[in-house]
Amino acid sequence: MLRLRCFFLCFSALLLTLPAAMAEESTSLRRLTKREDLFGYEAVGRLDFGQTGYCTGVLITTDLVLTAAHCLRSVARAGHVQGLRFRAGLRDGRAVATRNAKLAIMHPDYDPNQRMNAVNIRNDVGLVQLDAPIAAAVAAPFAVAQLPPTKRKVSVVSFGEGRDAALSRQAVCDVLGRNAGLLAFDCDVTFGSSGAPVFDDSARRVRIVSLVSAGTRGGRNKIAYGTELFERVAEIKRALRAGTGIIGKTGFKPRRLGVGQSNDGGAKFLRP
Repeated sequence: MLRLRCFFLCFSALLLTLPAAMAEESTSLRRLTKREDLFGYEAVGRLDFGQTGYCTGVLITTDLVLTAAHCLRSVARAGHVQGLRFRAGLRDGRAVATRNAKLAIMHPDYDPNQRMNAVNIRNDVGLVQLDAPIAAAVAAPFAVAQLPPTKRKVSVVSFGEGRDAALSRQAVCDVLGRNAGLLAFDCDVTFGSSGAPVFDDSARRVRIVSLVSAGTRGGRNKIAYGTELFERVAEIKRALRAGTGIIGKTGFKPRRLGVGQSNDGGAKFLRP
């Protein structure tokens, strides 16, 4: 796993200053154990990398899974997507649908040879195209939107270390700051939560406004980081249509990791 010291201190100049006293403690995680608990969130699933690890992903079309770019580093290194599988609405070994990956792509400005810095977090967006669509009646994809300027509350649905058998939902967490295309929030996320959708409930149905990318754990305050997602998704979709940098496509050259980079293809949630 990657480690990053003093993450918050390194980026305090880019993020808005946190309040002197944290907002009221956010609601705790709720495990989506029963089928009725999962209703409406079937499109969130676990993205498995064979036996090497997992991340969280979410459908934005019937055959496109949105996740963090750093979750795809192992397949970029291998040059293929064999063994990459999406299990929508997974709970206790059962999924509403399971599909293998056909192709994958990282945002063109994400650099897998660099440690997580402000630029990489801003571009930490990846897409996985499935080998067959999942019907919207089974798992309805979510729209991607911009977080309204005055909105201070979001929610998150994720897997994580110690809770990887079923999704957990945190109905309310606080937006701590936003600046330069980055968001900070106090959602309770950890290893395996990378790529988890951060939702805004301003519309009739919740919409994705960010992804869990990195964060700090330790002490009493939890801080997670993600990108303002709307423009990033439009950019990576354009790259996918253009056919550039597609993992699994004939002619793709495997990426070599830089010095000090992890070889683990699973979840990459950062902590100090």
